[in-house]
Amino acid sequence: MRTANYTELRNNLKGYLDGVINNSEPLIVNRSGNNGVVIISLDEYNAIKETEYIMSSSETMAAIRRGEEELKKGDVYIQNHGESISAFLERVSCTE
Repeated sequence: MRTANYTELRNNLKGYLDGVINNSEPLIVNRSGNNGVVIISLDEYNAIKETEYIMSSSETMAAIRRGEEELKKGDVYIQNHGESISAFLERVSCTE
């Protein structure tokens, strides 16, 4: 994670923002009085917001936990190499 102070950021804004976007590297901007900020890419921000949304639903989190338990038990269906998704779904629906 890179850091910069306000003056460095102002003088090299393009370079710092390019680093945030191109390297998926957050930037901490230190300001006087310990009032720093973090600059992240829009993709990173959207991922954080999506995670917050998913985690806010108890039903979704319960489904994720059930899925994790099924994986641990080996209770999974695997699509065969070259098998179309429709053929896979047909095969799986016949076994249930």
